[in-house]
Amino acid sequence: MRGFTGENVLRYALLVLVLVLTVGPFAWMLSTSLKGSGEDVFTEIPAFLPQQPTLDNYGRVAESIPVWSYIANSLIVAAMAVTGNAVGATLAGYALAKLRFRGMKLLLGLTLGTLILPAEVTIISQYVTVRSMGLADTLLGVALPGAIAMLNVLLMRTAFAAIPDEMDEAAIIDGADAWQRFVRIGLPNVKGMLSVVVIFSFIGAWDDFLWPLIVLTNPDRYTLTVGLQYLSGAFSSDPRLIAAGTMIAFLPIAIVFGVAQRFFFRGVEEGAIKG
Repeated sequence: MRGFTGENVLRYALLVLVLVLTVGPFAWMLSTSLKGSGEDVFTEIPAFLPQQPTLDNYGRVAESIPVWSYIANSLIVAAMAVTGNAVGATLAGYALAKLRFRGMKLLLGLTLGTLILPAEVTIISQYVTVRSMGLADTLLGVALPGAIAMLNVLLMRTAFAAIPDEMDEAAIIDGADAWQRFVRIGLPNVKGMLSVVVIFSFIGAWDDFLWPLIVLTNPDRYTLTVGLQYLSGAFSSDPRLIAAGTMIAFLPIAIVFGVAQRFFFRGVEEGAIKG
């Protein structure tokens, strides 16, 4: 009890508050998705724990909409976005951090400038570009604008810039070219930040709603976030199905984060540089 001070009490109280605000809605949706049809979820004081727990709501979601097709479409879009960012943002970040070429500062300034513009400002030009390329109403057209996010480029540039220049200089003395330095020195030291980029790219592509809604017109190509709106519109009086659909959409994010969390926290805590 020696360390049990007023400061620690305030700290733990704030942590509990943050936990309730972040985990509370998720726990409530999970509880609602498990409630049976005989339970009243519109009572004045609804029960948190299901009195008649069941998984039937998840089966009803699959019966109401082609959820597996929507999941497959979302996975395809997310895979293209993750691949594009993992490769493109990494190469661009390394070039901006370690290579010296004419116009580098101007290019870096333009990259920073794109972050100032909100997505709504460029969404019309993006759609016109995608349509002119013949990619409207395609999954590639959905994934293309987010294939290389400028924020991810800056994250990778920061990670590569943190690598001591002496390591590159020693490799140059040994006769290593730019590609060899990138593969043998750069990549091994930015695995943590790369995992951060992968997680952010996947979540951004998986949760995106507005852009797929604009690009896609064929219901067979809808992503999960767009397809779930059919569920909400057709069964707005039954929050159990909406909650079950939300949990289905959340599961892939939890799996990706669970697989990459070791590298994620390493990148956050160590600055993506190995000791």
